[in-house]
Amino acid sequence: MKQAFAIITLAVMTAGQATTAFAAQHLTLKEAIGIALEKNHLVKAAGHHAEAARQGVAMAESYYYPSISFEETLAASNAPTQAFMMKLDEARFTQNDFLPNNLNHPSAYHDFRTALTVNQPLYRPSTAPVRELAAKESEKQDLALEAARQDTAFQVFRRYLEVQKAAAQLQAADQAIKDARENMRLATVRRDAGVGLLSDELRARTHLSSVEQRLISARNDLELAKMRLANVIGLNNGQEFDIAEPAAALSPAISSEDLVATALENRKELQQNRADLAKSEAALKLARSAYLPEVGAFASYQMNAKDAPLGADNDAWMAGVSLKWQIFDGFRRSHDRDRATAERAAAAESLEQSSRDIALQVQESRLRREEMGKRLEVARNALRDAEETVRLLTRRFENSLATMVELLDAQNALNQVRSDLAESEANYVLAGGRVYYAAGTFLKEIMK
Repeated sequence: MKQAFAIITLAVMTAGQATTAFAAQHLTLKEAIGIALEKNHLVKAAGHHAEAARQGVAMAESYYYPSISFEETLAASNAPTQAFMMKLDEARFTQNDFLPNNLNHPSAYHDFRTALTVNQPLYRPSTAPVRELAAKESEKQDLALEAARQDTAFQVFRRYLEVQKAAAQLQAADQAIKDARENMRLATVRRDAGVGLLSDELRARTHLSSVEQRLISARNDLELAKMRLANVIGLNNGQEFDIAEPAAALSPAISSEDLVATALENRKELQQNRADLAKSEAALKLARSAYLPEVGAFASYQMNAKDAPLGADNDAWMAGVSLKWQIFDGFRRSHDRDRATAERAAAAESLEQSSRDIALQVQESRLRREEMGKRLEVARNALRDAEETVRLLTRRFENSLATMVELLDAQNALNQVRSDLAESEANYVLAGGRVYYAAGTFLKEIMK
């Protein structure tokens, strides 16, 4: 009994795990976007760029702190001045070292020098602009990360709709196969009854073969659409999945003027252009700072020894303040300043043009959505008309009032209308998402 109970328990657990694994392969649009934001490699790359830019800010801030260095040096020389200074630093200078021959022709001498040096900038005019440049670059990379998230979410949305459209067209192709087989059956029955033509049966068979080829293409289109979606999401190669439900149509309710205002505030590309303008202003400040002096403080402590490193035959210290002011550099600073001024003007013009382009994109996306809505309505009406036409011609063919050519022409038209309807439905949903994407709020709206 215990063994049987264990087997039953294992079977139930296995079935539960299989059910869970199967369910996990059916992704809703929100689930697909959520996975993509975690696994998509372009989003990860943008995240690494943002982190690198943040480290750049920390590097720029480090110029405010003192620099401390330790140095251990072994030097040997028989140069008169070098040997003289080595002995003096080690406090080993004697009266005999003043002899002319010893001063002019000293024996080779060596020295271990241990030094600890501190440099503290007191006024460095370039530090603040450099930090501002780094901060604006970090802001730009953070915006690039958000833009990558928006772009990836929209790409998932598009690929999801492609899978949805391909699945609908596959369903239409399946229905076309059923209709073609029914036409084939009617032609065969009429020929067996002696009231039909062999040519009608051959036409029906040819039509069936043509529809079967379309079915093969539709299946491949669906598989390719799934592969493209998996690639954007970041799923492993060969991982099986399917969409759980059709994506619902998005219905932006705000006016065009409000959409434009929203886009000008939220579009990450525009915010990046603003960051570029701020960077160019910081670069101009940096170029101007080159005309100012630099002031710094320094201090050092050193030990000198003859026989061993880190020894202390003698020690000494030094401290002071330095001022450095470059007077002339061949007009390099002037040209650098002029270049920064031109770059700032270019950034301002780019910002203005980007604002215009984004306003146009919003208007275009809204008009395209209205267009897709009307085309969808036309496609639905066309489907009703095509189905009714096929129904009437089928009855007329059964009563010898219509030819197989007329019936197959109507059937081909119906098949095309079904495919067009599947594409129109997907394009209408896509057009609604494109409005939010143009306004810079797609990710926020789609994940509600």
